[in-house]
Amino acid sequence: MKRYTTGAILLLMMVLLAACSNSKDYEGDFSYDVEDFEFTNQDGETVSKEDLEGDFWVADMIFTNCTDACPNMTNNMARLQTMVEEAGLKDDVNFVSFSIDPEYDSPEVLKDFAGKFEADLSNWHFLTGYEPETIKEFSVKSFKSMVEKIPRQDAPEGQVDYNFAHSSRMYIITPEGEAIKSYIGTDFNNMEPILEDLKNYIQ
Repeated sequence: MKRYTTGAILLLMMVLLAACSNSKDYEGDFSYDVEDFEFTNQDGETVSKEDLEGDFWVADMIFTNCTDACPNMTNNMARLQTMVEEAGLKDDVNFVSFSIDPEYDSPEVLKDFAGKFEADLSNWHFLTGYEPETIKEFSVKSFKSMVEKIPRQDAPEGQVDYNFAHSSRMYIITPEGEAIKSYIGTDFNNMEPILEDLKNYIQ
């Protein structure tokens, strides 16, 4: 009986170790643990890191008052979402856009913004509902990327008087919650490599 119990424990340990090894076996450029979070999406629903576990996800940082990089990135993300669906990977991949301007970007504002790009909100979350300092710290800790609000002295009357220095990259995050690759999100030519990497990781 003692021998059987010891053998069973050893077998269980081997299975668990193999599972852990396989779950981390993704060839990437780095490995950043994404911080735990519970934020609010465009529908007013709470979305957490735990909710995304088990699937790959592609993430970026945007704000709706942006006039250059963010619309381009969101348009590219929408195209990538379509490409993912056409490749039969919709059930395996989520998309997450973190607002870096939560004081302005309410769920309603984000939903309107998403609609302009015909985003499929069944697997794409536009997140807000936190303090500005929270997203700054989250970006640095999770993606090693700075977020900084910059006042604009030359803004025309009636337009926003601030901008943001922030990453224009898209990140692949594993089912275990680790960011492993990034791509310049403003370049549509990078959407195909992202798709190919996702295919390789999933299949």
